[in-house]
Amino acid sequence: MSGHGEDEYDGSFIHALELVWGEGFLSPGGEDEVAKALEAVDISGKSVLDIGSGVGGVDIALVRNHGAGSVLGIDVERTVTEHAIARAEREGLSDRISYRVIEPGPFPLEDESFDVVFSKDAMIHIPDKPALFAEVYRVLKPGGFFSGSDWMRGNEEPATPEMKRWLDVVGLTFELKSQEQYVAALKQAGFEDVSLVDRRDWIKDVLRDDYENLAKHKNEALRAGVGDDADKYVEIWHAAWETAMVDQLAPGHLRGFKPAG
Repeated sequence: MSGHGEDEYDGSFIHALELVWGEGFLSPGGEDEVAKALEAVDISGKSVLDIGSGVGGVDIALVRNHGAGSVLGIDVERTVTEHAIARAEREGLSDRISYRVIEPGPFPLEDESFDVVFSKDAMIHIPDKPALFAEVYRVLKPGGFFSGSDWMRGNEEPATPEMKRWLDVVGLTFELKSQEQYVAALKQAGFEDVSLVDRRDWIKDVLRDDYENLAKHKNEALRAGVGDDADKYVEIWHAAWETAMVDQLAPGHLRGFKPAG
């Protein structure tokens, strides 16, 4: 979910991401990471808002694997949203999953209208984290909760050469904040029992394997799908892996609860 309203995820990039991370997913871990982010909480029968819903694999998992009663996915990009709508239709879940393309800024949603807010690795695109979590808090019903994951910085030091290279080659609008800044933004919004699970060690292994697969085992499939862009995507994954290895890339799982009243 980018922060400026211009589509950055074109067909070529979507193809590369799904080739590496699985159909329906634009970030690593797939259904397993969705499950880990929801560990020890129950969303069965609940209304869920998915922030930065991408191409829809997350929402299929929320309904099929975790029993969500309904899911509304919001994103600022029309291209990925069209993919998500088509996926929900193919899976026969259009009655429980819906999508809206929105403008950056406050959510065009009613106060206290969702039981759960979820997001998988999309908030990196949203610059103002305190404003974001204030909106999440606003649309949650009392007693509801936020749970999800995001790409974060391992520290608040100036960007290393590795991170500068990654940000340059990936070509996306990222606004990386530290884990501590995310936790602070959740608490500032009013959330209680805020927690964070550090996944930086996991991402080092994932990105190493991703890079090696793209450079070797999946290279032929990548070139068949994206042509001359293949080398660019291999470079993107290599740069991301190097950034993780110097601890400037530190994803995590986040959770916070809105008081019942």
